Parts: sequence; C-alpha cells; structure tokens
Amino acid sequence: MSGTGEEEGYRGPLTVVAGGVRTTVEGHMAGHFDPLTGEYRWVGRLSPDSAVARAFEEGRTAVLLRTPGGHEGSGVLAGPNVWGGHTVSGSGRPPFALPRVAPEE
Repeated sequence: MSGTGEEEGYRGPLTVVAGGVRTTVEGHMAGHFDPLTGEYRWVGRLSPDSAVARAFEEGRTAVLLRTPGGHEGSGVLAGPNVWGGHTVSGSGRPPFALPRVAPEE
C-alpha cells in the first residue's frame, strides 16, 4: 500500500509495549496525511493477545508499536473488537515505513 494521497500501511508482526508489558502480535496498520490538520493519522488492528488484553484491562492504553524493520510509533489502545483483538490509533510518526515524496515545485 503506498502512493501520494492514498492510504499507506503495514501488515505483519508488531512488538507492542504497554507499560511494563512487551509482546509480539500480528497487526494490520493503515494511515493517511490529513491536509486539514497537517498531521499523519494512522489506525490499526492487533490480533488477539492475552498480554495486550491484560494491559488494556489494567488501564495501560498508551502503547509503543515497533516493526521488525525498526519503525515505531506511539498510539492509544482501544477496547477489544468482536474477534478478541484490539484497535490502536495515533497521529504523527506511524509504526511503519512511509514512501518518500518529493516536494512539488
């Protein structure tokens, strides 16, 4: 997924760090540049994981997500979905690579 003005994203393993909890889950992330706010916004879905569920239940919703390639972003963990996983969202640097875009002249 890539391209100017289109959604970019990532699908694969993610390290999730919430408080003192660190675990690896499968994730599906996507994002886009918001021209009205000037921010990059991203959202994702995490596979079910007991450590993530426990962190959410204990109120640890601030998370750091990291890909095996070293990209990382800070986000907020939301409640469980119908499949037992959790959603996460953030703004600013996403936990996945973005394509390089040359400024328009």
